[in-house]
Amino acid sequence: MELGDAWGRVATDLRVSLTDRCNLRCSYCMPAEGLAWLPGEEVLTDDEVVRLVDIATRLLGVRAVRFTGGEPLVRRGLVPIIAATSALDQRPEIAMTTNGLGLARTAPALAAAGLDRINVSLDTIRPDTFATITRRDRIADVLEGLRAAQHAGITPIKVNAVLLRGINDDQAPELLAWAMAEGHQLRFIEQMPLDAQHAWHREAMITADETLTLLEKEHVLTPITEGRGAAPAEEFLVDGGPATVGIIASVTRPFCGACNRVRLTADGQVRNCLFARTESDLRTPLRDGATDQELAALWVQAVLPKLPGHGIDDPAFLQPARPMSAIGG
Repeated sequence: MELGDAWGRVATDLRVSLTDRCNLRCSYCMPAEGLAWLPGEEVLTDDEVVRLVDIATRLLGVRAVRFTGGEPLVRRGLVPIIAATSALDQRPEIAMTTNGLGLARTAPALAAAGLDRINVSLDTIRPDTFATITRRDRIADVLEGLRAAQHAGITPIKVNAVLLRGINDDQAPELLAWAMAEGHQLRFIEQMPLDAQHAWHREAMITADETLTLLEKEHVLTPITEGRGAAPAEEFLVDGGPATVGIIASVTRPFCGACNRVRLTADGQVRNCLFARTESDLRTPLRDGATDQELAALWVQAVLPKLPGHGIDDPAFLQPARPMSAIGG
């Protein structure tokens, strides 16, 4: 079996949300007071997560697994989950997306458990701007976490940044200079309509073209035209290389036609697209005693009706009811 859809795409990259909780309150993601978190009994247990990942890799052809949230570092079982995933018969490439808080103390254990790659979300290196965006004065902890990850050998580190109009859109070249000096791979991501407040509107978004214009004021960027495959980022050599910068233009230059991703939420729901408005329940049959083959068949049926694109430009587009923090990136 494989996780194919009616448009010929096959999902081989699984994004697993381990929690909807987060210890930051980024303004483009959730309100200052936070959200109503999932009740503990609805969240998959560590063993349930590993079993579903095993089914995905052993029976359904998944080759890469990325653990996300919310913030995965707040999940107490994170290290054991990664260790168990690393020990699977069909071991996938194991990655994680994090805000970096707590990474300083956990990086050695994560590396030992088998974590291969890490993406850290960081929109600015200015303490005041960081506090404005995240509503927390914690940038020193994030930078310490980045250093710990490097020291533990989880490299190269990718840094994901979102530019916000009037807040940090003047800092793109500064971020790139910092990332190159630190040896990190920087990727700018267009802000997507996945905030809990449903306040996103296209006119306020910094587009990929705007980001490139900002960077080209100080650098010569040369597109890398080969080898992108299903990767979401368009890569550019910076001043001839070897450093690169990536642009993920999810809104203005969607890459849905090459998408190879499927998502599993913290409460055991399959989402065949980040912007899907429907989900397929695996948690209930899993807890009711379904076999691995039965769960795999349900997963196949969940992916089959995936739409050809996210439809953001369609006048009838409706933002998903769940925000990014609950869906998992």
